[in-house]
Amino acid sequence: MSQTGTSFKPTLGLLDATMVVAGSMIGSGIFIVSADITRNVGSAGWLIFIWLLTGFMTLTAALSYGELSAMYPKAGGQYVYLKEAYNPLIGFLYGWSFFAVIQTGTIAAVGVAFSKFAAYIFPALSEKHILLDLVYFKISAAQIVSIILVVFLTYINTRGVKEGKLIQTTFTMAKLLALFGLIIFGFTIGASAGIWDANWSDSWNFGKLAKTEGGSELVYLGEAITKTPYASQFAIIGAIAAAMVGSIFSSDAWNNVTFIAGEIKRPERNIGLSLFFGTLIVTIIYVCANLMYTAVLPMNEIAFAENDRVAVAASHNIFGNAGTIVIAIMIMISTFGCNNGLILSGARVYFTMARDGLFFRSVGTLNGNGVPAKALWIQCLWACILCLSGKYGDLLDYVVFVVLIFYILTIAGIFKLRIKSPDLPRPYKAFGYPLLPAIYIVLATAMCIALLVFKPKFASFGLLIVLVGIPLYYIAVAGKKESA
Repeated sequence: MSQTGTSFKPTLGLLDATMVVAGSMIGSGIFIVSADITRNVGSAGWLIFIWLLTGFMTLTAALSYGELSAMYPKAGGQYVYLKEAYNPLIGFLYGWSFFAVIQTGTIAAVGVAFSKFAAYIFPALSEKHILLDLVYFKISAAQIVSIILVVFLTYINTRGVKEGKLIQTTFTMAKLLALFGLIIFGFTIGASAGIWDANWSDSWNFGKLAKTEGGSELVYLGEAITKTPYASQFAIIGAIAAAMVGSIFSSDAWNNVTFIAGEIKRPERNIGLSLFFGTLIVTIIYVCANLMYTAVLPMNEIAFAENDRVAVAASHNIFGNAGTIVIAIMIMISTFGCNNGLILSGARVYFTMARDGLFFRSVGTLNGNGVPAKALWIQCLWACILCLSGKYGDLLDYVVFVVLIFYILTIAGIFKLRIKSPDLPRPYKAFGYPLLPAIYIVLATAMCIALLVFKPKFASFGLLIVLVGIPLYYIAVAGKKESA
């Protein structure tokens, strides 16, 4: 393929953009993370509260980003917003973190999730099936399958944005319908009035659930389960922050549509609308799915589902033994579409950075199909390495603090740009400004502080990833001057 251009062609409509938002958000998290949330909060009311609070924050952030996307309707999204609001260094630190782990680590994690659930249907693909054992380094069938998936979707996206759009819209529609179907079947077939009443009779009793050796108030599969109240309000705040790590990551990647602004028709209008519609649809699905879990499973079964696979346990109660296969297929569809959205959009950030002289120069070109093929392949290579490392899950946990910091900076950038560039055209203005953006900043800042206090390892390692970008930035700037 020849490198024939440096500008994108707008080919994606509002529906396509909305499917990028929803499809990138829904991966495997909604099927799994409610177990950890329930262990931290201990009751149905607080479980739903965590998802509602996450949904509120996501919708607020998305509506705020609408103003920025209308002001800067071009490829690069959040990288561009941070560069324009602050300076090129801040934009680069986001782009570096995005490449190092935020996007590529998510691609790796979603790819391995696809493989793990494919193993329900094809056991040979299991992560327990070790293909190469070098004592300190093991490669499983699940890792190989995840790499094949990433490479395949990367190749499809190098063929042109229309091919990526077709996969994204088709698979996102399929998983939205499947999730709505699961929720409806859960409430109509699998729901038990006894389970629902038991879960909601004590719905606001906050506490930590844990397995013990006896003397507990609950028993699950012969094991004793205790609920321990937190010692102080300070500890409760820490528990809420810990619980929200999973829900925030399950609701993340909504901003991916801003990265492909150069390929969206009427971006000043359609990006903002797609952010609103996409995040609203996913928030409704996530809350309804968790309500369904509380109608189908006792709280202790949600908290201690095998390998945290809450949806598998719920589906088994709804569909019997076939439930495992039902969920496996749903998650394979979900993760396939999710990874396509992540791969399609992520490469546009590196393309824009390269055009600014802050990434490999050759990455800032488009192939004969009008897409950044080199950016796609370099993203693919690093994501595959993360798949092999087996550390992608750890990296994602460490970087949640950094993701929130960049969201805070970006939304604070709206206030800064209103002062710095008051005359810039704003076809859309942030809904609820200044109150709603300010509320988001306060909530996200409170969560960052809680993570610093209660999970300092996560926060410090995430900051380390960002700080490594500072010398890299000055190396890139020096290289840019030499080649000028």
